[in-house]
Amino acid sequence: MAADQKQIDQSFSQKSSLGASQHPTSEPIIVGLTGGIGSGKSTVAAAFRQLGIVSVDADQAARAVVEPGMPALTAIAEHFGEAVMLPDGGLNRAALREIIFSNPAEKQWLESLLHPLIREWIVAQLQAAKSPYVILESPLLFETNQHLLTQATLLVDVPVPLQITRAAARDGQSTAQIESIIAAQMPREEKRSRATYILDNSLPLATLDARVLALHNEFMRRVNRPQESIR
Repeated sequence: MAADQKQIDQSFSQKSSLGASQHPTSEPIIVGLTGGIGSGKSTVAAAFRQLGIVSVDADQAARAVVEPGMPALTAIAEHFGEAVMLPDGGLNRAALREIIFSNPAEKQWLESLLHPLIREWIVAQLQAAKSPYVILESPLLFETNQHLLTQATLLVDVPVPLQITRAAARDGQSTAQIESIIAAQMPREEKRSRATYILDNSLPLATLDARVLALHNEFMRRVNRPQESIR
C-alpha cells in the first residue's frame, strides 16, 4: 500500500467512488465539503485553499444575494418588516435568525426565496473556477440538495458535545442556542451515511494539514485518472 493511501485509510472513512460521468471530463471535479456548526469545516476549506484549490463558499453566496439593492433583500423587508433591517439598509441577520428558528413556516418561506438564488450564485462560481478540482463549502450541502452539484462529498465530523464546546467558545452563543441550530440541521448519523468521505476533526489540529494533503493527493489521483474508481 502506498504511503499516501495508508494515511488516507487511517485518517478518514471512504464510503464510495467519485462519479465523473455526471460531468464532462474537461470540467473540474467538484467536491462538496460540509459539517455542522463547530465542526471546523472552514478550517478544512482553508487548508485546501493553501494547496491552491478553489473553494466556493455557500455562506458567502447567502450573504451576496441579500446585499443592499438586491431583490431578495427587498422581498425580505416587505415580508418581515423593518424589524429585520439595519439602519444602514442592510439585513439584520440576528433578528431574522430569531424569527425563522422559532417559526418553521417563516423558515420555509425564506428558504424558498433564497435557495434558488444561492444555487445560481454557486453554479456561476463553480463554472469560473480554475483549479483541478473545486471545493463547494456548504453547511447545508445535503439539506439543500447542493450535493447534486458534486461528484463526491466530504463530511468534517466531530461528536456533538465537541461541536457545542467549540461553537460556544467561537461565537459566544448559549448551549441552548447551539443545540437548536444542530437540531435544525440534518442529524449527524444521516450525514455520515450519505458522505463519500468522513474526516474526523476531533483529532489534534496539528495533524490536520497532513490529513487534508492525503485527501488532496487522492482527489488529484482521481482527476488524473478519471476512468478509475476509488477503492
